[in-house]
Amino acid sequence: MNFKYISKLAFSALSMALVFGKTNAQVVIGNNTQPNGSELNNIITAVPFLLITPDARAGAMGDAGVAVAGDVNSASINASKLAFLDKPYGFSVSYSPWLKSLVPDINLAYLSGFYKLDDRNTIGASLRYFSLGSIQLTDINQQDLGISNPSELAFDVSYARSFGEEFSLGTSLRYINSNLASGQFSSSGQVHSGNAVAVDISGLYKTSTILFGKQAILSAGANISNIGTKMSYSDGGENFFLPTNFKIGGASTFTMDDFSTLTFALDFNKLLVPTQPIYDSNNNIVSGKDPNRSVPAGIFGSFSDAPGGFKEELKEVGISTGLEYWYNQQFAVRAGYNYQSPMKGDSRYFTLGLGLKYNVFNIDFSYLIANAQTSPLANTLRFGLLFNFGDKKIVKK
Repeated sequence: MNFKYISKLAFSALSMALVFGKTNAQVVIGNNTQPNGSELNNIITAVPFLLITPDARAGAMGDAGVAVAGDVNSASINASKLAFLDKPYGFSVSYSPWLKSLVPDINLAYLSGFYKLDDRNTIGASLRYFSLGSIQLTDINQQDLGISNPSELAFDVSYARSFGEEFSLGTSLRYINSNLASGQFSSSGQVHSGNAVAVDISGLYKTSTILFGKQAILSAGANISNIGTKMSYSDGGENFFLPTNFKIGGASTFTMDDFSTLTFALDFNKLLVPTQPIYDSNNNIVSGKDPNRSVPAGIFGSFSDAPGGFKEELKEVGISTGLEYWYNQQFAVRAGYNYQSPMKGDSRYFTLGLGLKYNVFNIDFSYLIANAQTSPLANTLRFGLLFNFGDKKIVKK
């Protein structure tokens, strides 16, 4: 280990500590906690804040929502849903204090907006900003390196197009900046901000039917996010994969009566990045595959590179499920559950939330329920304020 920046609490929020060297990069994390609240596992990526769901509505449904009816925040989970929005334009602001049971000054802010070009085409833009507060930096000899205010951001431009009333496709182009310890020095040179470019590819299919004697809308959605360049924090240093993620799911929305609708959602997630192999004392791989690959090889190889074989691959699939009840399209109650295998993060929690729609704006709120002794995400709050303007637009066949 040649160099490291350690802050007792703040680096508990990172999924990789900055251990800069040309070889033998390690992960050093206090309390084994990542920014998405999960425990340390053997999948390593840069900028894991991109895996946090900034939307309070989806957050209240266990982070499910890839196939749920869209809103202004759709680009954060499935940009293709923007094509079916029935207002000409809108914007939203979301905020969440993150890992507040560990540190008081980590937070995630999200600003998004959309504009319908016509009945079929919609564009959107969003900014995601993750602040890690103030960090006291020290070197390996515990010498004071000063105070740092690390932060990460992602700026997106999205486009969605509908193909009739049932099918849409969407994409997002993303610029990512990760400024964790810029200006410091490591064995491989001066540390700089990490920069990367990525794209999302998404789709949505929905259809109206009669199910269990009720009018229903059945939908299926998929989103492959953060397909992009690797990220490095120093010249000649280690290159890290972005958290490319495959999210697929379905939803069923039932019209219960003239005033009530009920939605059930189920999503599955899998990171499309290499699983770290098992090494012997001489740094030779004894199980698994070499993680030093190209981005395409990392994505396609992520389905078969776990040291434990197919059984371990299945454990890398996370499950999110949620429900949403609307009364008179003005008041919503939401609940959900999120599950990760104990071997692959062990992030398990329930969520609750409320929504209020009045005139042109919506207010969303979510609350995460977990064991405060074992989960740093316990009692996490998310807030969202959404504005939609203009008369409704109808998608033409």
